[in-house]
Amino acid sequence: MSHTLSAPVAKKLPKKLKKHNEIRIDDYYWLNDRENPEVIDYLNQENSYYDAMTAHTKDFQKQLFEEMKGRIKEDDQSVPYLYNGYYYITRYEKGQDYPIYSRKKGSLDAPEEILFNCNELAKGHTFFQLGGLSVSPDNRFASFGVDTVGRRIYTIKIKNLETNEILPDVIENATGGSVWANDNHTLFYTRQDKVTLRANQIFKHKLQTSADQDILVFEEKDETFNVSVGKEKSRKYIVIGSESTMTTEYRILNLETPDAEFKVFQPRVRGLEYSISHFGDSFYILTNKDKATNFKLMKTPENATEKKHWKEVIAHRDDVLLEDIEIFSNYLVVEERSNGLNHIRILPWSGEGEYYLPFCSETYNAYTTTNVDFDTDILRYSYQSLATPSSVIDFNMKTKEKEIKKEQAVLGGQFDKNNYVEERVWATAKDGIKVPISLVYRKDLKKDGTNPLLQYAYGSYGVTMEPYFSTTRLSLLDRGFIYAIAHIRGGEDLGRQWYEDGKLLKKKNTFTDFIDCSQFLIQEKYTSPAHLYAEGGSAGGLLMGAVVNLAPELYHGVIAQVPFVDVVTTMLDDSIPLTTGEYDEWGNPNKKEYYDYMLSYSPYDNVKNQTYPNMLVTTGLHDSQVQYWEPAKWVAKLRTHKKDTTVLYLHTNMDAGHGGASGRFEAIKELAKEFAFLLDLEEIKK
Repeated sequence: MSHTLSAPVAKKLPKKLKKHNEIRIDDYYWLNDRENPEVIDYLNQENSYYDAMTAHTKDFQKQLFEEMKGRIKEDDQSVPYLYNGYYYITRYEKGQDYPIYSRKKGSLDAPEEILFNCNELAKGHTFFQLGGLSVSPDNRFASFGVDTVGRRIYTIKIKNLETNEILPDVIENATGGSVWANDNHTLFYTRQDKVTLRANQIFKHKLQTSADQDILVFEEKDETFNVSVGKEKSRKYIVIGSESTMTTEYRILNLETPDAEFKVFQPRVRGLEYSISHFGDSFYILTNKDKATNFKLMKTPENATEKKHWKEVIAHRDDVLLEDIEIFSNYLVVEERSNGLNHIRILPWSGEGEYYLPFCSETYNAYTTTNVDFDTDILRYSYQSLATPSSVIDFNMKTKEKEIKKEQAVLGGQFDKNNYVEERVWATAKDGIKVPISLVYRKDLKKDGTNPLLQYAYGSYGVTMEPYFSTTRLSLLDRGFIYAIAHIRGGEDLGRQWYEDGKLLKKKNTFTDFIDCSQFLIQEKYTSPAHLYAEGGSAGGLLMGAVVNLAPELYHGVIAQVPFVDVVTTMLDDSIPLTTGEYDEWGNPNKKEYYDYMLSYSPYDNVKNQTYPNMLVTTGLHDSQVQYWEPAKWVAKLRTHKKDTTVLYLHTNMDAGHGGASGRFEAIKELAKEFAFLLDLEEIKK
């Protein structure tokens, strides 16, 4: 690798940040200004440096891109599902970047009606996303949201599906989704605060009227809550949800009377979480009421919804997390998680003969998918594992027969799942807790400490990292890499307590768990520090930042995607999107106890004069979740402190936001850059 080029050096403009009578000096605070030409110039210099330093891998990146693209079935389509008389299908055409949404009336043999061809709509835009597609009950109109920047701010429009014309209604600054009332004339949608992007208002729009006449039906004043609007599966109620990290509240309204008032289902109580499903004359409620940490299922009449009326259906269990339910006329389907694995439990309403769907692996992911009707014995679910492509399965709950409707195709003629081994191992954390790791690798591999291994984790917000199949990952596995997912605390992988033990004043468990998993993988000879790589994005990028400060010697290379690394400054700035809603996750640094704790792990504040692994840091200029200046400042500071000759790259996508590029092949190009970075460090080119 050539090191003749000198890396960009960002100028230092020391700024004093004062809090709790303490002063922090931030030399790179000035990078927090998207409109400043010097900032853009610095980001472009970093991009040029990255391009020059990785020029020798450009052909290899192209090869990886073609290889990964070559496994994808380009003319692919979703499994059709029947809703309100029509089969709905999403499909892709060869060579095209974006989906085509279509439907067929009554039968799959009926002529195709194209609702939206996103390839046409995306013309002239570097970024394009269509979201929140919603069809009116009479099947005549479709509302849809469009984002052409990548900041997740949508414009809602309405299409007449009979004439194919787009109506003059234009609703700006929305989250994209919308819900029709049964009059086919009234639409409910969510708006965001222009500065913080917090979803905070629900409006009601009447067809073919101007959006400035829309009526505000609900405004969420508490800055720690986000709102959403949806429709019950029974199609009887429209539901407004208010949600924070620890508390939920719902409002309901009969879809037949869109101009009536919403009624509060159960007023918010701090720490009370619940979600609702309407069926028959009752609501079923998944809740943590009465200290049910792992949730329980309750039921209440639809005309008496306060919690004092709730009756228990499935009791709380210490070792089983109740994740979700799916209701059918004859069956209740429950999604549970125990010992880190998800299970699908079928309970006939008759009370006789309950059973679980049989899954044999320990590194799989199974979940119910599109089940839009009550009156069927067919449960549609999806199954995949680290070595098994994803399949959509229709399971007859009565006869227990299953029909695989679709298995994800892996083209290229090379893939055979029998060539790979999957296993789940348990690392012991420093406080004695056992942490599961899911692994996949080629079965001809020897555990002699020389294998390259990519260890991935997230570990925040109670998000569970499922062992999922990936066709692109094969490009690493087939070159001798082991892929590992560390199911660290801060996720909900082992139940709700697993999340509680990795947030607020226990956040550091997330970082030390990751390091303990790495040490375990080294000790068991899966890999060694010369061949171990780590990757994480967003809050997982914070994890990467903490880990390279704490244990840089364990890793040869690290990829941090859109990393949240300037924790204290960001959490003290309540004008930044999402900040106040995050206090329940990280703590409120306006309180000294939390300020001190955050400051003790914030990656940007803890950059030291030490050696650091080879690093690739990526971000997007328009990112709404983690602002681009966090990674930019972090890299600038690392450059002045790192004592080594390892490489450090910052790559900023000047067009995209938090999710990266929008076209399905553009995203693979970004992945090819990351894989080339890893394989180049390992000097694997084949």
